[in-house]
Amino acid sequence: MYARHPRGELCLQNVHPTGKTFTVADGEGQCVCVELNDPLEDELSGIVEVIGMVSNKGAIMATAFSMLRDEKGSVFDLELYNEAVKVIHDFPQHYPFDAAASG
Repeated sequence: MYARHPRGELCLQNVHPTGKTFTVADGEGQCVCVELNDPLEDELSGIVEVIGMVSNKGAIMATAFSMLRDEKGSVFDLELYNEAVKVIHDFPQHYPFDAAASG
């Protein structure tokens, strides 16, 4: 998914001991490594939004990331979100988002 849509929410799998990389799974079950410029300062868990570029190695070079917390009584549906990302990228004329503007 991230070769085509390099922005979206991911489910955290594990964090490297150095804190400079972590592994996540997308809504299609694909795992990908996220590389950071600086080590993590806080613990990560759950759903993580990652904004960045896909490298030649297939890793995401993160420019920004944030944890999404579940609201009380509401569970984040990663598969549904994945479908929404596909629609946004299939019809960019209707969803004029600019990744540079979101940072």
